[in-house]
Amino acid sequence: MKKNKTAPGYQKIPEDVRMNIIERSCKQVSRGVFFSTIIIITSFLPVFLLTGQEGKLFHPLAYTKTFIMVVDAILVLTLAPVLISFFMKGKFKDDNTNPINRGLERVYEPLIRWCIKWRKTVLGINVAALIISIPLIMGLGREFMPPLDEGSLLFMPVTLPDISNSEAKRLLQVQDKIIKSVPEVAHVLGKAGRANTATDNSPISMIETIILLKPQSEWRSGHTKNDIINELNAKLQIPGVTNGWTMPIINRINMLSTGIRTDVGVKVYGQNLDSIYTLSQKIKDELTGIEGIKDMFVEPITGGKYIDIEVNRGEIGRYNLSIDEVNAVVESALGGMELTTTIEGRQRFTVNARYGQDFRNNLEALKRLPVQTMNYGTIPLSAIANIQLSEGPPMINSENAMLRGTVLFNVRERDLGSTVEEAKQKIDNMIGKMPQGYFVEWSGQYENLIRGEQTMKMILPIVLVVIFLSMYFAFHSFREAFFNLISIPFALIGGAFMIYIWGVNLSVAVAVGFIALFGLAVETGIVMVIYLNDAMQQLVALKGNSRETITRDDLREYVIAGAAKRLRPKIMTVCVTLFGLVPFLWSTGVGSDMMKPIVLPMVGGVFTSAIHILLVTPIIFLMQKEWELKKLGKIDVFDAHH
Repeated sequence: MKKNKTAPGYQKIPEDVRMNIIERSCKQVSRGVFFSTIIIITSFLPVFLLTGQEGKLFHPLAYTKTFIMVVDAILVLTLAPVLISFFMKGKFKDDNTNPINRGLERVYEPLIRWCIKWRKTVLGINVAALIISIPLIMGLGREFMPPLDEGSLLFMPVTLPDISNSEAKRLLQVQDKIIKSVPEVAHVLGKAGRANTATDNSPISMIETIILLKPQSEWRSGHTKNDIINELNAKLQIPGVTNGWTMPIINRINMLSTGIRTDVGVKVYGQNLDSIYTLSQKIKDELTGIEGIKDMFVEPITGGKYIDIEVNRGEIGRYNLSIDEVNAVVESALGGMELTTTIEGRQRFTVNARYGQDFRNNLEALKRLPVQTMNYGTIPLSAIANIQLSEGPPMINSENAMLRGTVLFNVRERDLGSTVEEAKQKIDNMIGKMPQGYFVEWSGQYENLIRGEQTMKMILPIVLVVIFLSMYFAFHSFREAFFNLISIPFALIGGAFMIYIWGVNLSVAVAVGFIALFGLAVETGIVMVIYLNDAMQQLVALKGNSRETITRDDLREYVIAGAAKRLRPKIMTVCVTLFGLVPFLWSTGVGSDMMKPIVLPMVGGVFTSAIHILLVTPIIFLMQKEWELKKLGKIDVFDAHH
């Protein structure tokens, strides 16, 4: 059925008027798009300057957003006007013929009129909401990054440094059997000591057990990962063993980036290993009992057992032996003698021979180790050497050319920032009493947290200055740029309330979410002000041609008309954003823990941003114009666009 070409709501636009409208609209939109693109790219500058783990994680997001905005701006400035000129032909409907648009304006117009009438009340409510949101934000915990659920666990207990190989193997088997008894555990794989690689310098006293869990649908009802960890930890209380729980990937990242295999570590530097170990034990005693600190232990740097074989030079001279000959016997018996090499395809394996484990573990048997001489036959090793057990460091750690000990602990059931701050207060008095040449340094995830916060604090002032200058060039007014900039925090109130209600700690991920929300709020605010300025230009053109005086009622009506023009695009922006982000709030699986802190500020902030820009921004704009009108007096025309 063909539409009636003369039906109400349709009108034929002359060609010259049509082209004039297209040109004027494109100029207006182009300016807004240009400055919005600059502001959004600038707002992501802190993300570009992130380094380390957080930089590698969020740089792709920032680059993707930037490239999309640049390409979008180019298309809007070049392709969009051409397409509009092709398709905007014939007869057009008036905006009021759209039932959705009519319904929105019927709700919006009385609401904006009420807000303008009770402007002080509206602004007071906004200020009160902002004041309430500040302590909510300040009261949130701080962490470096949200814990990413890898779907598996890493059990890293530490035993006494003098544990034997056979005892470590037995302990590993016992632990694996206990872990497998938990119903949620699918597979267990444990390793004691270091792997056959030079990059793994773990001592025999450190055990690594990877625990693969069953799908969450097969877990007992109501059980969470923390419940499983607590149950396993309770079952694995073995004397002489300090338990530690983490996840495989984050553990490797921590060890490579900070040298710490737990969430937090207190590095103790000094000149003597015994003094370092004593200070580390005192720090551990100070930190014991602090809420949130779990799996705490002192990295063993003393207490390792060694077999000292000290050759008696007088005795070996009497038996006509050399030190090299005695060392060769000891090396063959304890370390192993290379007999031959086997070849299997492209692989080659050496074949070594040495005494058995029982013999090497027996000090008396070592004393009877036979040594062949030229003139006196076979003599025991004890005849030419003193053999005894001695203590020493199981592994020597150094950093920045200084010896280092470490107090290690994880943080659970509390945020990282407040836990470490309380711990630092505990040991501050002790640090002042440390011997000269000894000092401590906080490392691990806390080190990354401080680095990320310092980067944000350093670059945010520069970002605000660039955004302010962009607004000035967009509005040609310092006053409008200033009022629009200081009004942005009001638009971010929803993000603060959202993360507080969800119970999320402040982290780099939350900061990235607020940065994205900040750019979106500034962009929509600029477009709203551009529409309002356009309404003012229409008012000036109308009153200027008729030589009439502009009144406050004129300003109010044209501000309402300019705000209404922005209503439908703003509602569309809110809906599109929510349709894209809200599903993340109910997402599960690997990666959801990282995405929710980014999405939460944006979901909450989009609501308050829409309310602020539709209701509060017109009020602030109207108050500026009324101030200009009062300052200039009731003259014929004033410059609405400066």
